[in-house]
Amino acid sequence: MENFRLRIVTPDGLIFEGEVTSLSCRTIEGQVQLLARHIDYCTALGMGEARITLPDGSTRRAACMGGMVSMMGGECRLMAITFEWAEQIDHARAEASKKRAEEILARKNLTEREYKLAQARLRRALVRTGIR
Repeated sequence: MENFRLRIVTPDGLIFEGEVTSLSCRTIEGQVQLLARHIDYCTALGMGEARITLPDGSTRRAACMGGMVSMMGGECRLMAITFEWAEQIDHARAEASKKRAEEILARKNLTEREYKLAQARLRRALVRTGIR
């Protein structure tokens, strides 16, 4: 399989730069998989799992939330608000966040803002707990 250059950055800096054979991630349009020679493409990232396949066939998984992904001129750039490799996720902390969000959502008389914030926290925690 042919390789292409991938660069992953967050507000904290460079997360990954190198050759890959594929990138799969959640966008606002749904799941997308980018391969070498993909048509030029740019879209906003959603919230979900990102998976890269390296030239040796190994796969790395990460929780990826918000930002942009582009494939221009055969080079891919993923600019994420949050990007955590599976091995770096604190699963106990993610489970605790999930539990707190569920407790908030179980309360009566939440304002619309409180409800939306709790839903967003729950979605984020579910993504993080699902990546192993």
